[in-house]
Amino acid sequence: MTTGRGDRAAPPAPAGHWEVRFADAASAKGWESLAQQARENTYRAWTTMRTDPRPTTETPRHHRLKGGLAHGTHRGQTCEQWQIEVTGGGRIWYLADTSRGTCWITFAGTGHPRATDRH
Repeated sequence: MTTGRGDRAAPPAPAGHWEVRFADAASAKGWESLAQQARENTYRAWTTMRTDPRPTTETPRHHRLKGGLAHGTHRGQTCEQWQIEVTGGGRIWYLADTSRGTCWITFAGTGHPRATDRH
């Protein structure tokens, strides 16, 4: 995804915070839809990924995925995959890349991800 005129400028992560980046164009597009539907909740999810992407105490709204979805690979790095429930159906999935200090958003959308139906 290339940025251009009119795109938002995301601030760089300050010391002690994680970068939040899109793994692909589909997740970026889904993010925009989610942000339009639930602006405040999407912002809170972004803040959570920035400051506490791998919480010690998981909640029903923020937890590590299970089974075959528990891990994913991005740029050759296998990472834990997490989910934040933004709305009743809206979800964000991301890989917690500890070696790069980056959360790679692999899915963002207003509807429940179909991949969980298989697991």
